[in-house]
Amino acid sequence: MCGPPGSGKTMLARSLPSILPLLTMEEAIEVTKIYSVSGLLPQGTPIIVERPFRSPHYTISHAGLVGGGQWPRPGEISLGHHGVLFLDEFPEFGHVTLESLRQPIEDRTITVSRARGSITFPASFMLVAAMNPCPCGYYGDPFKECKCSSGEISRYHKRISGPLLDRIDIFVDVPHIDYEKLTEDKPGESSDKVRVRVKAAHEIQLARFRGTKLGCNADMTPKEVKECCTVESAAQSLLRAAMKQLHLTGRAFHRILKLSRTIADLEYSDIIKTHHMAEALQYRHKEII
Repeated sequence: MCGPPGSGKTMLARSLPSILPLLTMEEAIEVTKIYSVSGLLPQGTPIIVERPFRSPHYTISHAGLVGGGQWPRPGEISLGHHGVLFLDEFPEFGHVTLESLRQPIEDRTITVSRARGSITFPASFMLVAAMNPCPCGYYGDPFKECKCSSGEISRYHKRISGPLLDRIDIFVDVPHIDYEKLTEDKPGESSDKVRVRVKAAHEIQLARFRGTKLGCNADMTPKEVKECCTVESAAQSLLRAAMKQLHLTGRAFHRILKLSRTIADLEYSDIIKTHHMAEALQYRHKEII
């Protein structure tokens, strides 16, 4: 999520667990094991049933994020297993720290190697990141003038590498909130109603991958993408044109298909249609400057 300070990025991120389905029993046991090993299991809580939400500060060390110590213990990315890992002020994290996310995003595990041996921890988390559009935070804001030069903005964005950006599926602009929006009486859709839709799509995916080690569309390998992502001809043409015009990578190709499949699941559609593909494509990363 990219937007000026105070636009609600952190609030949106913290609200995300409220629309996610509850942990299955297998997932709850896995999460409870991690917190028990880390010494973070709350007293009087025999099992964790809510999806974790972890929000480490950008000053966190590499070991604090991926895990480590003389006797390796899980880091924040493992503590966010089956939940949300929220990284606010995304470009402010250290370069090495951010690059360490690339492998677990792909493999859903993280291996910590020390002289005494190596330990592999689970790390199937939903990465949610938030950042300002520039160092001062007001580039493109209609109400407050940006004081950053084009070079400063470019250097700010280059703190996040292209390979890491290529692994992020959804990019959302979070604009300034008007007074009218803040004071209107019309209530928005409740998290409970959204959770019903998300749960229904999740159950479709659980049924799709029953008997396999996969749990959701995001876990699919290219083999499952080919088997499960049936695309109508018009949507195929749209994706072909986007691949050529946007110079998308093979990884982006498969991620767009997986996201399109999820959007189609939310509409109970067996095939990926053109508007599903168009929505997935418009979430791709766009250069700001």
